[in-house]
Amino acid sequence: MIRSTFRLLVPTALLLVPCLLAADEPADKTADVKVKDITLKVPSTWKQEEPSNKLRLAQFAIPKAEGDKEATSLVISSFPGGGGVDQNLPRWVGEFSPDGRSMKMTSGKSKQGEYVVVDLKGTHIGTSFARRPEPLPGARMLAVLLKTDDDSYYFTLVGPEKSVAAQAEALRGALGVSSKDEKEYKLEK
Repeated sequence: MIRSTFRLLVPTALLLVPCLLAADEPADKTADVKVKDITLKVPSTWKQEEPSNKLRLAQFAIPKAEGDKEATSLVISSFPGGGGVDQNLPRWVGEFSPDGRSMKMTSGKSKQGEYVVVDLKGTHIGTSFARRPEPLPGARMLAVLLKTDDDSYYFTLVGPEKSVAAQAEALRGALGVSSKDEKEYKLEK
C-alpha cells in the first residue's frame, strides 16, 4: 500500500514543481511608452520601430507565433477629423477579401478613454492605398479606436491569425484593459 501510494505521489509532485516555479516568475516585462498624449504599457517583446510615414505616431514589430512566416505589426495613428468607428469601419473591412471574412466588435472604457475593438479575420489584402503583393489568407486584424478627451487614436494590429491571437490580450494590456470587461458594440446607424 505504501509503495503504491509513493509511486503515485512522486510522479504527481514532479509534474507540479514546474507549475509552481512558473507561478513565481514575473509576468512579461513591460515598458511605458508615451505616444502623443497617451501612455501604453508595451511588452518588452514588441520592438518599437521608426514610423514608416508621417501618418504614424508609432509602430511596433510583433513577435511571430511558432510556425508563422509573415510579419505582424502594430501601427498607432491619430489625425484630426479621423472619424469614429462608423466612418472607419468600411476602410478596415475593406482590408479583407469578402470571401470568408468574419467580424466581431466590442467596446470598453480605459483610464485614458472609451474604446472600440474591431476584430476581423479572413484573407488580408491590405489597405486601399497599400495593397499586399500577395493576399494573406488566415489573417487577423484588431483595429482599436481609443477616444480620449482631446483626440482619437487608431491602433491596427495585423498579421497571421495565430500571431495576432497570441498578442490580443497584450494589446489590451497596453491600454490597461481586458477583453473580459468589454461588451458587444453596435453601430450607431
